[in-house]
Amino acid sequence: QVQLVESGGGLVQPGGSLRLSCAASGLTFSVYAMRWYRQAAGKQRELVARISSSGVSTYYADSVKGRFTISRDDAKNTAYLEMNRLKLDDTAVYYCSAVRTVTLAYWGQGTQVIVSS
Repeated sequence: QVQLVESGGGLVQPGGSLRLSCAASGLTFSVYAMRWYRQAAGKQRELVARISSSGVSTYYADSVKGRFTISRDDAKNTAYLEMNRLKLDDTAVYYCSAVRTVTLAYWGQGTQVIVSS
């Protein structure tokens, strides 16, 4: 079955960096667009970044633009989210999603990111 497993979360000080990974299995990774979402306590889940199946097109939420970078390695069936200059407001559970169509998408279980001094 399809599995998405996020890793790389943790506790980091403001201004620090983390690299999240999303390892996919059970699907043809290269035909899926990949997305990273986050959900902070008491808030709705929001789209942070996405990358097309080809890797050519990317999108970033205004709140992370210039600080976060999404990428993918189809040979490793893995998507990444490089997060730099982290802020307190970046604290959330981060989820990756593999999207094929509007009605076909898979989700990981999430990884916690805590930005705190």
